[in-house]
Amino acid sequence: MKFKRQRSQEVGVDLTPLIDVVFLLLIFFMVSTTFTRESHLQVELPEASGEPAPASEVQQIDVVINAEGQYILNDRTLVNNRRETLERGVRELAEGNNSLPFIITADARTPHEFVVRAMDVAGRLGFAKLSITTEREADSQ
Repeated sequence: MKFKRQRSQEVGVDLTPLIDVVFLLLIFFMVSTTFTRESHLQVELPEASGEPAPASEVQQIDVVINAEGQYILNDRTLVNNRRETLERGVRELAEGNNSLPFIITADARTPHEFVVRAMDVAGRLGFAKLSITTEREADSQ
């Protein structure tokens, strides 16, 4: 008996489905990617029409922040602008009394980081009376 040998087929990989999948992934990532656009804004100190707080309270924690981020606590300049230094200075001034008003006065050009750092220190030490000073709105009359 004589059997016919079958011809062997060439083995190959069909790349068409693979190219389709890669193309779909490419479209998905192009559509779902967000591009951030950097914007440079000049921010001035906000204005408020409210009345100033009464000056009846003698003791308060007054934090002044200049444009370079240097802290001044009740007219005493701190040696650096690190959070630990600010926290230590506030603890010494408050002497455990966290019911004192905590007032932050920052220059209009102060980086946001330094204002948030002062607010964080106030929150960590338990100060509830936190206020930020602003300029009074100019009358439009």
